[in-house]
Amino acid sequence: MITFEISIDSVQSAINAQKAGADRVELCAGLMEGGTTPSMGMIKTVRSSIDISMFVIIRPRGGDFLYTKEEFDVMCSDIVEAKKNGADGIVSGALTEEGNIDVEKTKKMIELAHPLPFTFHRAFDMCRDPYEALNQLIELKAARILTSGQMNSAPEGIPLLKELVKKAGNSITIMPGAGVNIDNIIPLITETKAKEFHFSGKKKYPSKMKYFNRNISMGNSAEVDEYAVFVSDYEIIHDLISKVQNFLR
Repeated sequence: MITFEISIDSVQSAINAQKAGADRVELCAGLMEGGTTPSMGMIKTVRSSIDISMFVIIRPRGGDFLYTKEEFDVMCSDIVEAKKNGADGIVSGALTEEGNIDVEKTKKMIELAHPLPFTFHRAFDMCRDPYEALNQLIELKAARILTSGQMNSAPEGIPLLKELVKKAGNSITIMPGAGVNIDNIIPLITETKAKEFHFSGKKKYPSKMKYFNRNISMGNSAEVDEYAVFVSDYEIIHDLISKVQNFLR
């Protein structure tokens, strides 16, 4: 069996993911920044809108994964609040300035997340030594690692993903993510032997606004269409899952 986790940042995306047959959602804000902590209101509303598992990302900002004491205090508080508001799992991670797993901070987050499973996210892809990081996360009892195999996309990272799955065995789940789509999912399954996959299945939808002020940008570059909305799409998710199910029969 293959488990599919959909990265989402809206209630509609969560509903679409469930209807399309996803097993789990990873709830984020700021997907364009790689995912940041969603609001408590978003967590509550998504939780009440779907029945499938909902993991919540804990990341106070975009950028690197080297956190100050103050930032880490926020992360710890957010883990506690996410648990109170219906999270089924926590997704986070922290690194040292040398590019290693920040063992002390990660241990504290896993303890705070308990008894919920803890996914160490793609901070793993920024690690200096993926094999050392894998062993550390196994020792810390993280449940899974979300990784692209230290490349821009999971298909590019297949060689490392394959090795990580083999070395992980039953000690921790390796979940490939980044650039996963209907065209590459079968090679990813057959070559890596992974049992869980992460993708967004997003589609660009035009704004329903009738008036557009094109003279200003609300923080993005001029090339970004700020009136567009990206939503995890039912058909994209459904078609990929159906393709895998047919392949495995």
